[in-house]
Amino acid sequence: MNERKTYRTEEEKRSITNRLNRIEGQIRGINRMILEDRYCDEILIQLSAIDKSIKSLANCILEKHMKSCVKENIIKGNESVLDEIVDLFKRFQ
Repeated sequence: MNERKTYRTEEEKRSITNRLNRIEGQIRGINRMILEDRYCDEILIQLSAIDKSIKSLANCILEKHMKSCVKENIIKGNESVLDEIVDLFKRFQ
């Protein structure tokens, strides 16, 4: 099996981890809201905020992927990475 990895700087890891921790906190908050029988509108607003947070993080990682991993693969002549990108964009729709 071809195990591919993306190496990130400590700063990049810290930034991603911080964002994931915030998203995790938002999800725990929604769980509390459910247990407290909060109004649906309030919960939906929070779900929308989480959705935006996840999309923002995904876009950040995608941008890094395009500028590093994809670029390096194309330079090395591995154009099959373009199929990977097409599949990723299909998932984002």
